[in-house]
Amino acid sequence: MENSKKYLGIDIGTTSMKAAVFDKDGNRLALRNVDYTLDTDSVTGYIEFPAEKYVEMCKTVIDELVAECGPIDALSVDTQGETIIFTDEAGTPLCPAIVWLDNRAGDEADEIKAKFGNELVYNVTGQPEITAGWPASKVLWLKKNAPEVFARVKKIFMLEDYILYGLTGNFVTEPTIQSSTIYYDVVNGKWWQDMLDFIGIDKAQLPKVVKSASDVGEYKGIKVVSGMLDQIAGTLGAGVTDESRISEMTGTIMAICVMTDKMPKYNPDSIIPCHLHAVDGKYCLILWSSTAGMALKWFKNNFAENMSFRELDELAEKIAPGSDGLTMLPYFTGSTMPKYNPDARAAFAGLNLSHTRAHFARAIMEAIAFTLKQNLEYVGEDAIKEIRITGGGASSPLWSTIKSDVTGKVLKTLSESETACLGTALAAAVGIGDFASLKEAVDSVVKIKKVYEPTGADYTEAYNAYNNLDKILN
Repeated sequence: MENSKKYLGIDIGTTSMKAAVFDKDGNRLALRNVDYTLDTDSVTGYIEFPAEKYVEMCKTVIDELVAECGPIDALSVDTQGETIIFTDEAGTPLCPAIVWLDNRAGDEADEIKAKFGNELVYNVTGQPEITAGWPASKVLWLKKNAPEVFARVKKIFMLEDYILYGLTGNFVTEPTIQSSTIYYDVVNGKWWQDMLDFIGIDKAQLPKVVKSASDVGEYKGIKVVSGMLDQIAGTLGAGVTDESRISEMTGTIMAICVMTDKMPKYNPDSIIPCHLHAVDGKYCLILWSSTAGMALKWFKNNFAENMSFRELDELAEKIAPGSDGLTMLPYFTGSTMPKYNPDARAAFAGLNLSHTRAHFARAIMEAIAFTLKQNLEYVGEDAIKEIRITGGGASSPLWSTIKSDVTGKVLKTLSESETACLGTALAAAVGIGDFASLKEAVDSVVKIKKVYEPTGADYTEAYNAYNNLDKILN
């Protein structure tokens, strides 16, 4: 009967929520996907969402999945970071949830930067920048701009905490979701008192901190377990449990999660954040490039509109590695990592009359692979042996092969596409004692679909050309 156990992982993103039920072997039994629209105000720039609706959506989905799958033993939740909710003592919201994308607190971010400086904030919290998005900035904004609301605030939640509270009535949080508040000390694992004093809040207004994958209460007989930041859930669901593996997602953007056992030293030129990991004693570096699959989609929509991505793959596959000297920079919306330059723009170079549509498609794929290699070199790639790949890009055998050849690493795709839901469901299983640790759960459950190994194709010259163009134009 042991394998009849069922775990629910709820993954709450910026504009959609996914919820999936898994058995103890990691087989997905059911899936729900709920889309929602944020409330945006073009005049103020506010980006908000009614906090209660997040909990209502969760409860509806839980009830539906219990009806479909039968009793569920445990559930856990992962969410976006930085979305903040202010409530009274009873947990009733005093204003809408302020979504992480909301930039109202720019002046307050500048005040925090003037007081503490980037280096100190990084050394305490792992966050290299001080932006309007951080919860500390938003707390200070509320204090200055809505003092009558601020005076009534008794509880301050991140989104994950608010869901846990809504399900169990318990005021708890876990470290991964607090990493980017910039009022949590990720080195010593406690609230940063100097920052709390500066922004004007007290520890009593903040939840009790427990580990990820801890039993925190019940909802309708289902054990509720603390979760984690969505990116970290995704990397666990992809099977990353030590420093020899990383996860890479090529969707609209590229996101790379690298596990490390220590926080990198402060680097004024870097904007790579370092979060606490859900795995005890580990940190997670989160890198991204704002253009990845978006670049290929742009090309397809404008220059190959009657072709499918699979047909583009077949076309590009006929071109030799290096695209016969055609080099592309993929900075449609600026470059982010490893070099931050919002003014950088995309470019094609080395064009001659022999270049065709197929060359352009391949050059785009190679450019994204070169971006990946640059980022791996930046964080130190010696320990990395394997890349677990997800997102739409992982469904392209050609693109996966190019990335393997360019990086010299083994790439693996996953049987389960909903990696965040799986990672979170495994936290639920750990929370009720069905696995001894997250590492044990992930290593025993996550299944590989396909393996790509370097073919020996030589990209040295093409990568050098890419780096040279990058130096000139970026």
